[in-house]
Amino acid sequence: MSDAPENQGQATPPAPKQVELDESGAIACYANFCRVTGTPEELIIDFGLNTQPMVQSQEKIKVQQRIILNYYTAKRMLGALHMAVQRHEAAFGALETDIQKRVIPSAQRPAGE
Repeated sequence: MSDAPENQGQATPPAPKQVELDESGAIACYANFCRVTGTPEELIIDFGLNTQPMVQSQEKIKVQQRIILNYYTAKRMLGALHMAVQRHEAAFGALETDIQKRVIPSAQRPAGE
């Protein structure tokens, strides 16, 4: 019996290359609002700050950043975001996106808060 691996002669796939990033010109901003629109060729994602998320306001939400993606990049981003949220929820518990379900009425708050 030979000690050689069974897949001898078969090429092993190359390791994925690390992408190098230059973040020197990156601008960071906070957003608690996003809107997704699109065309048949691309998705447009607008990010902004909603200063009154608990009430219906007449104040306009100013779009601070607009990202335009093709659908292939959007699908890769969807997968990456899904994995990141799954890891977060595994560590810290489920995220409730309905703000009304997250709000604790002041009468039910523990004393001292």
